[in-house]
Order: sequence, then structure tokens, then C-alpha cells
Amino acid sequence: MNTVVVYQSKTGFTKTYAEWIAKELNCDLKENVNLTVKDIINYDTIIYGGGLYAVSVCGIGLIKKNFETLKEKNLIVWATGCSPGHKEEMQQLWAHNFTQEQLSHIKTFYLRGGFNYQSLSKEYKILMGMLKMKLKATKNRTQDENDLLKAYEEPQDYRTISNIYPLIEHVKTLH
Repeated sequence: MNTVVVYQSKTGFTKTYAEWIAKELNCDLKENVNLTVKDIINYDTIIYGGGLYAVSVCGIGLIKKNFETLKEKNLIVWATGCSPGHKEEMQQLWAHNFTQEQLSHIKTFYLRGGFNYQSLSKEYKILMGMLKMKLKATKNRTQDENDLLKAYEEPQDYRTISNIYPLIEHVKTLH
């Protein structure tokens, strides 16, 4: 099968995973910079990854806008973020990003990445600064919330190659 890994990464966490996945599958790798459906239409399996920003998967419009054209392909989408990826959280994430019909055609994964406040653009620093203020004002914070607050001061990196194995195993079942 003809497979491509497409990614959009702002801080490098997603890019690392994309490179690992493409290497493991020995397939093409494309950064989502001005890509169109024409750039991916000839692949049987399309694996898309993007970082999470305000509960949205970065660059996912490439898949969503072209869903009708791509829905007969093997579609796999992964998101990368700082949170541990609790089941309920992930269900909300995918429901926010895709319709039920889209989810019936897309296999989703969450690959824990990390958080580096210093590497964010000015726009995202402002957004994440608002979240930081909200978290600081929260009484009885969860451990996850405390860990995120810590990440503002000291970058956190949870990437490990073992995180890609469930996705890789899924792709191997398609061939």
C-alpha cells in the first residue's frame, strides 16, 4: 500500500513523531505547508498529525475540507499535546474536531508530546497566558493542571518512540 505521513508542527513535538512514523513505515513524509488534496490523493493510506491548539488539531482542515474525496482512503489522524490523554478528554477532542460520520472513517490516536511555552508564537503565548491565569486561579487543581503550570516555567517533553507503536500496528493491519 502507498502510505504518506502528513504533519503540521509549530514546536517540533509533532514533527518528531511524524519522522519516527514515516521511518518505521518506510513511507513518504510531507509537511502540511500549502498542501492540497492533489498532494495526497494518490495515497491509499493517509496518516495526519498535528499539535493541539485550543482543542483543535493544527492544520486538520486539509482532511476535513476534503473528507468526501478522501473518505474511501485509510485515514488515520493523531494529535500531539501536553496532557496525558485521558479517555474522556480524547473523546471530547475528537468530537470537537470531527463529525460522527468523519469519525466513522478515521482512526484516531493521541501521542503525548510536550509543552514549551518559550517556543510558542506571540499569538499562542497570549492564548496560553490566559489559560495560565485561569489555572492559577483554580482552587483544588488536579495533578494534570499542576503539571501544566509547571510546564510554563520548565519545558516538558513526553515524546518516546514507544508512543507510536499502537498507530504503527494499526497501519500494519491495513496491508
